[in-house]
Amino acid sequence: MDLSVVIPVLNERENIEQLLPRAARVLQEIGCTYEVVVVDGGSTDGTAAAATAGGARVLRQKLPGYGGALREGLLEARGTFILTLDADLSHDPDFIVKLWRARLNGDVAIASRYVKGGVAYMPLHRLVLSRVLNGFFARGLGLPVRDLSSGFRLYRAAAVQALELEGTNFEVLEEILVKAHAAGWRIIEVPFTYYPRERGSSHARIVAFGLDLLRAFFRLWRLRNSIESADYDERAFYSIIPLQRWWQRRRHQIICEWARGAGKTLDVGCGSSIILQSINHVVGIDILHNKLRYMRRYDVPVVRASTFALPIADEQFDCVISSQVIEHIPYDDVIFTELRRVLRPGGLLILGTPDYATIGWRTIEPLYGFFAPGGYKDEHITHYTRDGLIATCRRFGLELEDVAYVFRSELVLALRKRPLEAEAFVGAPAAGSPAELLAPVHPERVREGREL
Repeated sequence: MDLSVVIPVLNERENIEQLLPRAARVLQEIGCTYEVVVVDGGSTDGTAAAATAGGARVLRQKLPGYGGALREGLLEARGTFILTLDADLSHDPDFIVKLWRARLNGDVAIASRYVKGGVAYMPLHRLVLSRVLNGFFARGLGLPVRDLSSGFRLYRAAAVQALELEGTNFEVLEEILVKAHAAGWRIIEVPFTYYPRERGSSHARIVAFGLDLLRAFFRLWRLRNSIESADYDERAFYSIIPLQRWWQRRRHQIICEWARGAGKTLDVGCGSSIILQSINHVVGIDILHNKLRYMRRYDVPVVRASTFALPIADEQFDCVISSQVIEHIPYDDVIFTELRRVLRPGGLLILGTPDYATIGWRTIEPLYGFFAPGGYKDEHITHYTRDGLIATCRRFGLELEDVAYVFRSELVLALRKRPLEAEAFVGAPAAGSPAELLAPVHPERVREGREL
């Protein structure tokens, strides 16, 4: 089935009797296969019977509030795409045509009152409060959306049915967008002209909605600012925090200057880094699906895979980048074996990780953990030092070519793969075991580490 139309209702009989025939006409003109799912929150005016008569599948709502109705409808939908709209005719069903066309450009398409070309005809006090709340939410959570509270939307079913939603009232609309964006799905806005309902009274209470929205804001803030968000690395590059912004850009400058003109490049653990957008002949690899999904919008080839088993034939790349990756995974010789294997003879490996021998990093990391709980500090399970890492790389046939630091704390190495005649020495024992070449790690940190 192409499309499921989900309509939450509560005592909307007169409106539903008009809406369903109009929506059916539009959907037939589009030419898609569809179903209409009406989620009834306990109407007493015959709304459910009118919906059934209009050809809809009626669900008796079990979860509380508008949020509960929407969540039930989304989960019950059987279409590849899901359209949601209000039953009060403020959402003109003729606009479905524009949303349906927009499915080719994004995974969530919003009928937006507040982008250029959109208009909202509504009482002034409601308009002002709506604009303020939308602006606060979008700015505070760094969400590139202007109309977060519009319920007239077209979703790719895969983008929303896997989300763990909690909202019980209208704040669920913002929650869906935040979690969909954090999962890497693309959100677009289509200009829409909004008119208030003609019949009945609204079930939204603007003050209560505002309070629910504020509570949701604080609940979602942690997710939005955690490394789990698909665009975490990209946001850090444009951060409003001067030190974070400078740090990201200094790292970017070092790596891109070394990789510039190096040839075919592989970025292992690319995340949503700007580095992947800045290098011209590049392929990105990451274990996290949401980050790769987010990077699709930039038309960069990406592959989901583990550093421990790169799905690449031998000697395919002139340059391999692995920045801010190896400290997140348990030490294993195979990490360096794999990075070296995919490099051509004489190829360049750019390897970046915090240097735990520096007083700078040993000072910065605890502070970062305090101000950004759940951030990278908790993810660093293997601690490298400059001398130890260089010795380890040399053991795997990677000779040091250059060294750089970000804030004298984050280490970036440029290493050259030994030519073929020297490869017989690969695997020769280093002075000390790998464990002796690393900074001390608390055993509980290792046990809690996320193995890829």
